[in-house]
Amino acid sequence: MKFLTSCKLCPRRCGIAGTKKKGFCGAGEKIRIALVSLHKWEEPCLVGEKGAGTVFFSHCNLKCVFCQNFEISSGGRGKDFSVEELAEIFLRQQEIGAANIELVTPTHYVPQICRALDLAKKSGLNLPIVYNSNAYENPETIDLLKNRVDVFLPDLKYFDNRLAETFSNAPNYFEIAFAAIKKMFELVGEPEFDEGGKMIKGVIVRHLILPNCRKDSIEIVSRLYETFGDKIYLSLMNQYTPVFRAGEFKKINRRLTTFEYDSVVNHALKIGVKNCFVQVGKTADEKFIPKWDY
Repeated sequence: MKFLTSCKLCPRRCGIAGTKKKGFCGAGEKIRIALVSLHKWEEPCLVGEKGAGTVFFSHCNLKCVFCQNFEISSGGRGKDFSVEELAEIFLRQQEIGAANIELVTPTHYVPQICRALDLAKKSGLNLPIVYNSNAYENPETIDLLKNRVDVFLPDLKYFDNRLAETFSNAPNYFEIAFAAIKKMFELVGEPEFDEGGKMIKGVIVRHLILPNCRKDSIEIVSRLYETFGDKIYLSLMNQYTPVFRAGEFKKINRRLTTFEYDSVVNHALKIGVKNCFVQVGKTADEKFIPKWDY
């Protein structure tokens, strides 16, 4: 497992990993998990009757100043598990009725996750596997997920790389993330659903609209539709909440306005987007942030 001794899993290509030296993300060889849950607040086609079987991994290769999960992404809060224990977690999620296995912020653990999935599938795991990431990915890492992941759920954060560097310390974010999404689509293709309406294959691109950044969001919607049309789903989110270090940045130190969100949704409608999830009501609330109890 060369990735574990000289990590080049993400675009930062730190070249180090392990218990003594750690790269930008802060992860070690052990799989650190902050929460395993049945999560009902995902896109409707992912939750089923009981919820998506989310596994929230600790650490992250971005450092978003507004991250609502900062306790685990930057703080590293969580508990360490082995590959075998992770496989058992997947099987347990299936036993309690999860609609799928949703891997949340998994990039820095991809080799271990692949091994755990292979073990779990040998023991009867047959749920769709959802890969929920920030899209700051290397195509060769995504390639490892071929025939292992069924649904890709990337979060395309920025079109303007200046925003990406300021708020997430992510150089060349858009070009890298867009190439990764193309690779994801190459692996799983157009959306497929079971008889109950659950997505069993495909790509859903999430985008969280930031305050004072609606034009950036409009550009993202346009680029995605120009490239993929309705062969993927979009998910436009209005739930931005100024937490963590957002107060240090005047531009994003407030909630989104109705006008800002509606203007992006209306743009999607105007250019012909059909496959798009939108949020209604008050979703910008800290009560929606999970409790990290492992």
